[in-house]
Amino acid sequence: MTDRERGPVSRRALLAGGALSVGGAIAVGAAAVRTGGDHAAPTPAPAAAGGQTIAFHGAHQAGVETPAQAHASFVALDLAAVADRAALRRMMLVLTDDAARLTQGVAPLADGQPELARMPARLTVTFGFGPRLFDVAGLTAQRPSSLQQLPAFGIDKLQQGWSGGDVLLQICADDPVTVAHAQRMLVKDSRSFATVRWVQRGFRNARGTQDDGVTQRNVLGQLDGTRNPAPGSDVFASAVWTDSGPAWLHGGTTVVIRRIHAELEKWDAADTVGKEFAVGRRLSDGAPLTGRLELDEPDFNAKNELGFPVISEFSHVSRAQVGSDRLRIFRRPYNYDEPPGADGTADSGLVFASYQRDIGEQFIPIQRKLDDADLMNEWITPIGSAVFAVPPGCEPGGWIGQSLLG
Repeated sequence: MTDRERGPVSRRALLAGGALSVGGAIAVGAAAVRTGGDHAAPTPAPAAAGGQTIAFHGAHQAGVETPAQAHASFVALDLAAVADRAALRRMMLVLTDDAARLTQGVAPLADGQPELARMPARLTVTFGFGPRLFDVAGLTAQRPSSLQQLPAFGIDKLQQGWSGGDVLLQICADDPVTVAHAQRMLVKDSRSFATVRWVQRGFRNARGTQDDGVTQRNVLGQLDGTRNPAPGSDVFASAVWTDSGPAWLHGGTTVVIRRIHAELEKWDAADTVGKEFAVGRRLSDGAPLTGRLELDEPDFNAKNELGFPVISEFSHVSRAQVGSDRLRIFRRPYNYDEPPGADGTADSGLVFASYQRDIGEQFIPIQRKLDDADLMNEWITPIGSAVFAVPPGCEPGGWIGQSLLG
């Protein structure tokens, strides 16, 4: 074994040993202080919401079927030139251990600010593998056939700074400090293996302002995710969890992350009738133009008094429809809002995350129809794009990616 191969493991072992030694010294010191008459202030327990945890271990990774948290950070890593299958294995062992601890409110080894780990706030960490990782690891034959960068679409104005990546860290929680701390720990422990390619931060409505399952609005004011497969349902399982292709991915899924810039000034200039015609739904309650309630099925055959379709064939809802439940995608988007430009124009939009068992069979056909003739293209522009395979979960004692790299 070379020094390079031995380095991360030895460092981790040293950190573990050091933590025990230092912890023992601190415990003795604290006892001495108490006997001397000083009383250290007790560490307050987190409030009910801050103390909530999501199980890390299980058949599937958390952070997909989990009710979306209020804050998210999507981090893409590029593998170092020296990375190989053995190095990736070591990296995933370390990162899995970090994530398993952090999500349960326990500080990782060598955490310099362990107090920040005590409020998990429904923290989830979800890992994904990009297309190039399989080549680096010498596992090209194990790459899912449709796991490759998306084809060029006419509406795209992609920027490399928001595209691509070898490893995905999807970090979500109901508290932004929790997300920031988890991101720092995971990135710090990946430095020997990878560098950060991009970070995309997003937000949704604050926890408690709406019940889980209520469709949230994006920065355009639309209800986003109305036709999502219901988590926990057979439809969700059929559409999202992979059951074909490479055996190592069974029980996992794939994710497409698209950074979509919203032309808010142009959107503001449009009237409500024009916006609803483009979307195919009412903005007030999300109901289709042919229905009364958000979850009513759109009637694409309905005509108005002039004989024209009530829902245009070029509306977003019409272009996004699919022929069967198995072809649906699961959307888990987050809003983003960067500082405005010098002229005051907004830099806002969506970090659009789409989960599906097969990108080629589900996501690409929908995107091609949207690219071809979606009226919403007047106000939205994809500026970033990345795809990842999301391995299945692991049981205690296992690690994420073990079915591929083990």
